[in-house]
Amino acid sequence: QFAERRTLTKIGVGFVIAAILLYLLGVVAGWDEIIATLQDARPRWLALACLSTFFGLVMWGKAWHVVLAVIGIEVRFRRLVVTYFAATFANYVTPFGQAGGEPFIAYVLSQDTGASYEDSLASVVIADLLNLLPFFNFAAVGLAVLVLRARLPDAVRPLAFGLTALAIAIPLITYVGWNYRDTVEAGVIRLLTPIACRTKRLSIESVRDRIERFYGSLEVLAAEPRELLYALGFSYVGWVLFALPLYFAALTIGQTIDPLLILFVVPASTIAGVLPTPGGTGGVETVLVLLLGPLVGLSPPAAAAMALVYRLASYWFAILVGGISSLYVIARA
Repeated sequence: QFAERRTLTKIGVGFVIAAILLYLLGVVAGWDEIIATLQDARPRWLALACLSTFFGLVMWGKAWHVVLAVIGIEVRFRRLVVTYFAATFANYVTPFGQAGGEPFIAYVLSQDTGASYEDSLASVVIADLLNLLPFFNFAAVGLAVLVLRARLPDAVRPLAFGLTALAIAIPLITYVGWNYRDTVEAGVIRLLTPIACRTKRLSIESVRDRIERFYGSLEVLAAEPRELLYALGFSYVGWVLFALPLYFAALTIGQTIDPLLILFVVPASTIAGVLPTPGGTGGVETVLVLLLGPLVGLSPPAAAAMALVYRLASYWFAILVGGISSLYVIARA
């Protein structure tokens, strides 16, 4: 009960901080102009943006479904989609959830399907890695377009460098984690040994067994490249559907945006998701305003209105669907 209260407190504080950041963003951009822009919004485009988000999550859920089948976890896709929505909800409302919610998602899956935690975590890690490939591919295409068009403003360069650094660091970390697994296992055990000596809830033998089972699940997945490519196809479709709401958000407020720019703007803004607020709220919107101004030529109020509409469709709508799914998963359990 204490842990639950502490988690809820953390979530509440995160949303308060997010609300303050959004308010300050509106103050800087001009709330009167933002509201005036939103009053002329075209709801049909917002509805399409929400639909795109919904089916994007469904595609990512299907990629996860394929990965689970390779491991040997049989679960109906209809059931898994609801679980995925519920896990996404938990990820989106928890501060820092966007930066490391995989263990929690694996826990939700293991509880809802009866699969082992290690198999669940392996499937989540692989699905995330598959999603990262289109993430970096689309970002690279968008960045290349900006460079070729000589439209890379100084304010955008730090984000471009950040994406480039991530594109190098994540594959490198994956390579090291896979090829030097004995070193990784030894490092984790060395780190947890002092804790295990002070509590009976943790044993080094159980930690070693979990790590070995986790890597065993990854080896099973690595032995099925055709299935992984199949899952990757759903990841690419999911990312396209995840990016499209920004295009529809522009149409909602009577603006247009080059689809090729979206390939850079969406991944670049996603980096702000590591902000210690639920879903990076406040940070993502600020980055979007900073990007849309120089790249699209929007005024600060128009850029802020477009960012708010995009987040309404891609974040708040996902929370709504995920929250309903969470209630269903609880009732189902």
